[in-house]
Amino acid sequence: MRRILVLPFCLALLAGVAFAGCGGSSTESAAPTAAESQDATGQQGSAGGATVAVDMQNTAFNPADVEVAAGDTVEWTNDDDFDHNVVADSGATFKSDDFGKGDTFQWKAAKPGTVTYECTIHPGMTGTITVK
Repeated sequence: MRRILVLPFCLALLAGVAFAGCGGSSTESAAPTAAESQDATGQQGSAGGATVAVDMQNTAFNPADVEVAAGDTVEWTNDDDFDHNVVADSGATFKSDDFGKGDTFQWKAAKPGTVTYECTIHPGMTGTITVK
């Protein structure tokens, strides 16, 4: 008798597990990755503002100095065949993971000021963001 009751319970449990991963939506969000935006507090950015592109090519940021408005997003794209990262030195707190060719990292400017940043993998690879 006990086995008969256990079987329907197990089947119901398995059905619930199988459907739990299907479709639906979630309000949870994972920690930002290199390809996701971050604002000055390290949180995922929201829509709005312009996007300013900075290419990472020939072991340099191009352009090395950009001017953006508060609310704009800076997007770095790695065009080199080797990994880079983007790490704020002053004026903001953001740090990407190392990312390869074709990958991007975004940061949303929240307030006016000057942000200096670098690729910590390649000494001398530096840039500046002036937020108006």
